[in-house]
Amino acid sequence: MAQRATMPMILALAICTLGFATLIFVQEATSPPLIYGAYYAGTLFALYLAVRLWLPNSDILILPLVTMLTGIGLVMIFRLTYDVPDAEGLAITQAVWILAGSGALLLTVLLFRNYHRLFDYKYLFAFAALFLICITFTPLGYEVNGARLWVQIGPVNFQPSEFARIALIIFFAGYLAEKRDLLAATSRTFMGIQFPAIKYFGPVALVWAASLGLLTFEKDLGSSLLFFAIPLLMLYVATGRIAYVILGSGMFAVGATIAYFLFSHVQVRVRAWIDPWQDPDGEGFQILQSLFNIADGGLTGTGLGAGFAQTIPEVQTDFIFSAIASELGLLGGTAVLLAFLVFVYRGIKISLMATDDSSKLLAYGLTTMFAIQTLVIIGGITKAIPLTGITLPFISYGGSSIIGNFIIAGILLVISEKAGKKERETPSYGGGSG
Repeated sequence: MAQRATMPMILALAICTLGFATLIFVQEATSPPLIYGAYYAGTLFALYLAVRLWLPNSDILILPLVTMLTGIGLVMIFRLTYDVPDAEGLAITQAVWILAGSGALLLTVLLFRNYHRLFDYKYLFAFAALFLICITFTPLGYEVNGARLWVQIGPVNFQPSEFARIALIIFFAGYLAEKRDLLAATSRTFMGIQFPAIKYFGPVALVWAASLGLLTFEKDLGSSLLFFAIPLLMLYVATGRIAYVILGSGMFAVGATIAYFLFSHVQVRVRAWIDPWQDPDGEGFQILQSLFNIADGGLTGTGLGAGFAQTIPEVQTDFIFSAIASELGLLGGTAVLLAFLVFVYRGIKISLMATDDSSKLLAYGLTTMFAIQTLVIIGGITKAIPLTGITLPFISYGGSSIIGNFIIAGILLVISEKAGKKERETPSYGGGSG
C-alpha cells in the first residue's frame, strides 16, 4: 500500500529529472541543471515523506501533482532565462520560493491539522484580507504595468492579493456554512429576484463589495475577477439559489464595462484581444508572439530548448504556457492541462468527502479559485478571452503565487486527512466471499 502511494511521487520526480537532463545536452549547461534538479528533488521528496508521516490518510495525488507542476515550471524558467542577461538569477529565485512554499505547506499542516479552529476567527480573516489589499495604497505599495498590487518590505516584494484570496475564502466558507439556511430563505423581492434578510446577507455583501472596490482602485482586474466569481459560486453551492448567479453575472457585465471606460490598460488589453494586428509591434506584440509559439509547436513540439519563446516579453510569468506548448507541442501542453484537471478533480472529491459544511465549502472555494485562475490565464494567452495578467498556478515565476498555492495544497491535504481517516474508520458491511 505504501509502495503504491509513493509511485505517483516517484513518477512526478522522474518527469522533472528528465527535463533537467535534457537541458544538459541541449544547452550544454552541465552544472546548473544538476544542482537545480538535485535540490528540487530532495526538497519535494522530503516534503512528501513528512506529509505522509503526519497525514497518512490524506489524498495521495495532491503533492505529486504539485511536485510535477512546480518542477515543470522550474525547468522552463531555467531554460528560458539561461544565458539571458539580467534574467539568469530568476531560476535560483524560483527555487528559493519553492523552498519557502514547501515550508509554508509544512507550517499549514502542523498548525492547522485542527483546521476547524480557522472558522472561529472568520471575521478576523475577512479583516485580514481587506488589510492586505489596503496596504498597497500605503507608501509600501507600488505600481507595475498599470496595476498597484505589489508591496515592498525591505528586500522582499510580494502581492498581498494572493494571500487575501485565501483569507476571504476561509471567511466565506465559515459564514456561509453557519448561515446557509437563513441565506436560502427569502424575505423580500427586488426586480423579481428574492433575497434573504439584510442582516444575514449584509456581512457577505459588505466584505465582497469592499474587497472588489479596493481591487478596482488598485486596477488589479485579474484578481478582481477571482474575488468576484469565487464567492458567487460558493454562495450558489451553499444555498442552491440560481438567482444569485444570474444577478452576479449581470453585475459583472456592468462592472467590466465600467472598468473598460475607466482604465486605459484595460482598453489596451481588449484592443489586443479583438485585433492584435492593429498594432503588431506594440499593443498586440505579446499575444501575437504567444500564438506564433503555440502554432510553431505543432503536435509534438520543437523540443525542449529549441523554441523561440524568448521573443515573448515576460514569458516566464504570464506566458509560460506558450513556451510549454511551443517546445512540448499539443501533446505536452495537453498533458500539463490534464495535470491541472486532475488537481481540480481531487480538490472537488475532497470537498465531497469532507464531513461538514464548512469544510466542504472551504475545499470547494480553494479548488474553484485554482480552476478559474488556470482557465483565465490559459484563455488569455490563447486569445480566447482578454489577457488579465494573473499567473499560471505552480508553474509561472513568482514568489507570492508559489507560496499561496502551496498553502492551498496544504489546506486541501488537512481536509482530506480528516475525511480519509473517517472513511477508513467506517466499517464496511458489503457482502463478499473470503
